[in-house]
Amino acid sequence: MSAHPIRPPRPLVTAAGRAIGDYGMIRAGDRVLLGLSGGKDSLSLLHVLLHLRKRAPVRFELAACTVDPLSPDYDPSPLIAYMAALGVPYLYERQPIVEQARTHMQGDSFCAFCSRMRRGILYRVARSHGYNVLALAQHLDDLAETFLMSAFFGGKLRTMQAHYRNDAGDIRVIRPFVYVRERQTRDFAARAGLPVVQENCPACFAAPQQRWRMKRLLAELEREHPRLFANLLTAMRPLMALQGPEEDE
Repeated sequence: MSAHPIRPPRPLVTAAGRAIGDYGMIRAGDRVLLGLSGGKDSLSLLHVLLHLRKRAPVRFELAACTVDPLSPDYDPSPLIAYMAALGVPYLYERQPIVEQARTHMQGDSFCAFCSRMRRGILYRVARSHGYNVLALAQHLDDLAETFLMSAFFGGKLRTMQAHYRNDAGDIRVIRPFVYVRERQTRDFAARAGLPVVQENCPACFAAPQQRWRMKRLLAELEREHPRLFANLLTAMRPLMALQGPEEDE
C-alpha cells in the first residue's frame, strides 16, 4: 500500500489551529500520541496534525495508537499497512475488551466500559513510550450531544473538555477538533478517500441509542436555527475549559 499525507481543506485546518491556540494544546517539544480508531474523525485529525507539524512554528512529535477490542464486527488491522506507508510511528494494541465486558462490567453501559478501557490502554502506551500528550478526535457535534444528554438524562451541566490533565496528572489530553463540525470530517474523509474503518459493534450501534437520538434532534433543530451550534459552543465554553479529570477517567 502506498500512502502520503493529504492536505486537509483550509476551514478544517483553521478550526483545529484556532482550538489548539485558544486552549494551549500543543507546546514546543511535546510528544503527541493520537488515539486512532480508523473512523473518519481520527483519520481526519491524523492528516490535520501531520499538516500542522510541517507548517506550525511549534515543533512537536506525532505518533498514533489503535486499540483493537477484538470485536468480530470491528477490524482496524488494515490501518497497520496504511500507517507504515505514511511513515508515522504506530502502535497497535490488541485487548479482548468485548470479552472482558461480559465478565467484568457492573452497572454500566458497554460503550462506557469500552471507552474507559481504551482510554486506560492509551494512557499506558503513552507512558511506556514517552508521549506526554494524548490527542482525541471528538468534534463540536460530539460535545453538543454530550452536553444535552448530560443535562436531559443526568441532571448535570457537563461536556467533554478541550484540554485537561488525566487523573494521574502525567498526561495532557487534547481535543483539537472542538470547533470542527462532523460534516467537515465526513466530507474530507470522502473527498480524500481516507481508508475509513467502519465501527459496527452491535452493542453500540445496532439499536438506536441516546446519542443517535440526540444527533437527530440537533439536526432537526439546526434546520430551523442555523446558529444553533454557534450558540451551543458559547454556552459550553466554560465547561470545555475546566481543568480537572473527566468523569470517565
